[in-house]
Amino acid sequence: MSLYRSPNFGPRPADTPIDMLVIHYTGMPTAEAALARLCDPAAQVGAHYVIDEDGAVHALIDEAMRAWHAGEAFWRGETDVNGRSVGIELVNPGHEFGYRPFPEAQMAALIALCRDIVARHPIPPANVVGHSDVAPRRKSDPGELFDWPRLAAAGLGRWPVGTAAGRGEGDAAGLLAAVGYETVDLQKTVMAFQRHFRPALIDGILDGETLGRLRMLAGDPDDKG
Repeated sequence: MSLYRSPNFGPRPADTPIDMLVIHYTGMPTAEAALARLCDPAAQVGAHYVIDEDGAVHALIDEAMRAWHAGEAFWRGETDVNGRSVGIELVNPGHEFGYRPFPEAQMAALIALCRDIVARHPIPPANVVGHSDVAPRRKSDPGELFDWPRLAAAGLGRWPVGTAAGRGEGDAAGLLAAVGYETVDLQKTVMAFQRHFRPALIDGILDGETLGRLRMLAGDPDDKG
């Protein structure tokens, strides 16, 4: 790991477990630009780790500290996501600067790092999420090209398996809330769900396939499916 250090952190709340892992993309043209911003005190944004496309891991903030990575966020009833999470930034230009797939070396390094983190902290699969999951009105990272099924297969996160009835809208807000999402803007939340769990089509429409996957995941938010 490199010796980059970020000043953009504070103390974690007392008696709060580290029980979430939030994955981002840097959304900047280069790794150098992203690291400079994350280490700039004026930016007031930081993450515990940055993983470059070649698999190099940069540890910027100690896990014991509250990194400023998620911003205004919500997941499974919790609003202080920064206070209870580890934030990982993946170097990728993002949708603004030329979004592209995440290379094999980067994904392999991410899985190894995540396994180390969950071995140290009580992070259930349901709490391994993307920035867009916890901030659906504001964010779209790590995006539809991120390989969530691969993480789930490694025990790091969830992925819908099998089939479930998808006819009719049902209680969309209730199902999304059962998975963990906020429902302030239902269309954007559906898009966030699709971006993670049905990336082939992200349109904010609760079609049969989306509803079926949502029902599967809403059934037991603590399982590994």
